[in-house]
Amino acid sequence: MTADAGRCEGQASALRRVAVLDTNVWLDIHFFRDTACQSLATALDSSYWRAARCEQTDAELAIVLQRPPFGSDPTERIRLLECLRHWQQRTPLVAVCEPAPWRCRDPHDQKFLDLALAARASVLLTKDKALLAVHRTAHHDGLTILTPQQFHQRFFERGRIGADASTPARRSQID
Repeated sequence: MTADAGRCEGQASALRRVAVLDTNVWLDIHFFRDTACQSLATALDSSYWRAARCEQTDAELAIVLQRPPFGSDPTERIRLLECLRHWQQRTPLVAVCEPAPWRCRDPHDQKFLDLALAARASVLLTKDKALLAVHRTAHHDGLTILTPQQFHQRFFERGRIGADASTPARRSQID
């Protein structure tokens, strides 16, 4: 790779927005194939968005995928494991070094807020009420907590999939 190509690639990744997906949203995309998450899946495949993951979120996902109904059909199990491998190959693993200043009333969900801080995410996607309740506080620091449906309304219905893609990925206001 030439120096110019490396610089362009670095600039392109700096223009991407970072999203954190909770485990249930990941399952909605890859297992349940929820149509409400289709625009989110499309966004994550675009050059404008990228997801982030950490060891704690990977561990939770691995535990959940061991539960029924996820392993009951061998064909579906193979497909899910392939989705997981693909996810881990294309989604950067972020080291979480400090807790987020926003506290979730469910300690099991705190890992998603901690990851959002460490990854400098602008969006956390969830349907979890405990995480959604943190939105107002986190939004002051530039983290927007949305359901997949809200993501669709803000970015697809308004034709803004690459919204603010010309600004650095560091926590900027979405609306």
